[in-house]
Formats: sequence, C-alpha cells, structure tokens
Amino acid sequence: MQQEIESFIMYLAVERGLSVSYQNSVRQSLESLKCWSEAKQLPLSDIGTEELASFVQVRKEEGLASSSLRILVVHLKVFFRYLASRSILVHDPAEPLLAPRVESHLPNTMSLEVLTQLIESIDTTKKLGKRDKAILELFYASGLRLSEICQLHLENYDQQEGMVRVTGKGGKTRIVPVGMAAQKAIELYLVSERKELVKPRTSSHIFISVRGGGLSTDRIRSIVKQRAVAAGIESNLYPHLLRHSFATHLLENGADLRVIQEMLGHSDISTTQIYTHVEQKRLKEIHQQFHPRG
Repeated sequence: MQQEIESFIMYLAVERGLSVSYQNSVRQSLESLKCWSEAKQLPLSDIGTEELASFVQVRKEEGLASSSLRILVVHLKVFFRYLASRSILVHDPAEPLLAPRVESHLPNTMSLEVLTQLIESIDTTKKLGKRDKAILELFYASGLRLSEICQLHLENYDQQEGMVRVTGKGGKTRIVPVGMAAQKAIELYLVSERKELVKPRTSSHIFISVRGGGLSTDRIRSIVKQRAVAAGIESNLYPHLLRHSFATHLLENGADLRVIQEMLGHSDISTTQIYTHVEQKRLKEIHQQFHPRG
C-alpha cells in the first residue's frame, strides 16, 4: 500500500495543489490504515467496505474523537476514490462508508462576576496594564476572534463612532460596536502606553509588544492566562471563552439571535444557535432549583 499512498500524496501536491499540512494529515490517516491492514495481513485488494468500517471502529475504540473520525473517513473516501479512478482497484469500497456524527458540545462561559474580577484586577499603573486591560475589555465587548484581535490596526478603529472594522473567516468584513468600558480602556492605552511601546519600524497594529511588533495569538493566549492567575481565578481561561461569554450574555439579556450572528461573523445562523442551548440549559437549572416540583 505504501506505493499507492506515495502516489496519492504526490497527486494531492502536484495536481490538486493542496497544502503540506493537509498532505501530512492525509498521510497520517493512510499510514494508520496501512499498519492496521498489515497487522491483519490484508492486501489492498482485499480491503472492502466492511474492513474499512472495522478499521474506523478500531480507531474509535482507541479514543479518536468524533470530529477526527469524520476527517479520517473523508481521507479514506478520497484515497479509495482516487485508486478506483486510476483502475488500481476495481471498485471504490469507501463510497458507502458513513462518517460518524460529531457530538455537539455546549460552549463554556464565564459569569459576569468572574469577568469583572478578571478585568478589574489589572493594575493600569503598572507596565502593560493598560494594554492588557484594553485587550480583555475589547474581547468581551465585541466578541472578536483571537485572530481578529491580533490583526486589528489603528485604521480599523473608529474612535468617534465606537466601532471596529474586522475581517473574519472567508475574508468577510463586518462592523462591530465597542462598549463604553472598552472604548475608555482602548483610549487610555492609545494615548499613553502604546506611544511608549512604539519603535521606528512599528506597524499600525493596535496591540503591540514591548519590542514594538504586533502580538501573536500565542502571546495573547498567554496574557489571558497570566491575568487570570494574577486575579486568583482557578478555572482555565482562554480567549475564546470571552467570545462565548459575550454571545451568551447578550442572549440572556434579550438580544436578537440574528444580531448576535452578525456581530460574531457567523455565516450560518445554525452556528449561532448553539447559544440558545446554553440559555435553555440555564433556564432549566433555574426551574429545577426554584420550582417546588422541579
């Protein structure tokens, strides 16, 4: 099977022009199939739909998540379709293969009390305090993605209108309002601390490092975690949690789901609807707690 795998990876690279990371992902899936088939002493020509289903089941029992299993099935399908199209196999055994359903997990959120504790614990008189507070305020005020925060430039921020223009997934641009608390934090940072961080070759990124460069996603993740530890918050905090909290708190306070969808930059309303499940879960917990026969 190794020869067929190498031929297929070359096809993905040369004819399809797919990325190296995708090629490596496919190779990992196919190498695991090769090891399994060799252990079973199954030649490629003897691998049918039942054998592929058994292989997927084995990977599931080994702890592979549903989302990863779906990717595995896709890789098997494109590989065997390729073999059948090249007449290396008489028929495509992966065509009837069904991908497992991805389990839906409700997003975690932070309470307003914990968020307040996190943000208010930052001492803005200390170095980088103004910058870090502005980052956290903007995360919660706008629901921006981590990558969007990193890519914000001065020209994207309309101070007078209190809005930011961001380019999200798929290159789609949207305008998102910035709350008063975030506006004040950003202005305080811009008029004082950012000026001290600027170097001769500093770009127009809003949030910059002590060296004058834009902040990476890893650095902002680190800032969120460090500030959470300093605030005495024991739970695991990460940037996307602030985005989830932004959406959930808006919904809890009566915001329209379509408006939340637009601010989050979701192309499909079904992606945003997961937050209605969070609200339903909260209402059910309240009912169970306070209703006499809950």
